[in-house]
Amino acid sequence: MAENQDDTRIAAAAGDKAPKTARGRKTLRLLLDAAAEEFGEKGFHEASISQITQRAGVAIGSFYTYFDSKEAVFTALVRDFSAQVRDFVAPRISAQVNQLEAEREGQQAFLEFARQHKEIYRIVDEAEFVDPAIYREHYTSTATRIAARLDAAYARGEISEGSSEIRAWALMGMNVFLGLRFGVWGEDYTPEEVARVGGDLIANGMGPRKS
Repeated sequence: MAENQDDTRIAAAAGDKAPKTARGRKTLRLLLDAAAEEFGEKGFHEASISQITQRAGVAIGSFYTYFDSKEAVFTALVRDFSAQVRDFVAPRISAQVNQLEAEREGQQAFLEFARQHKEIYRIVDEAEFVDPAIYREHYTSTATRIAARLDAAYARGEISEGSSEIRAWALMGMNVFLGLRFGVWGEDYTPEEVARVGGDLIANGMGPRKS
């Protein structure tokens, strides 16, 4: 299952240059992982194609089999990261019995992902200037998925009425900044502890409790 998911992510990231063979998919995975390290450590402008291929352990010609430029691999990497987050979080969400618990679990899963892939923040932030379209796609596609599950939850009677689009962006904003503070900048709380507080905020708001 995991291999099939990765194959799907690779095909989506590479677009027209998606590899047809298992060997090609393995090479492309090596290049994307190496690009994540290179861009994550140095940023877009200081990163180089030669260093990406060196990190990946492949010939520079292999890079141009799949990408036309440094900008192309950067764009593919952002798209790949978006898909990785989706595939990491979605099973945790779908395993929950109601939407409020699902959102708390999704928040915890995202925090865990952020701790494992701290470089995602630098890479996605730079995308705003390197490729504004992929930067927007990264967030709008996520918000669209959240809104769809909120609509479904409302139809099941699990959440109150309200704009699913506004709520989706609010939930995503909460997750992004909690991941930055407690996933990248520091780990002084566990993901479970952060998601417990965040989940309570989602479910109950900040108003005083009725006695």
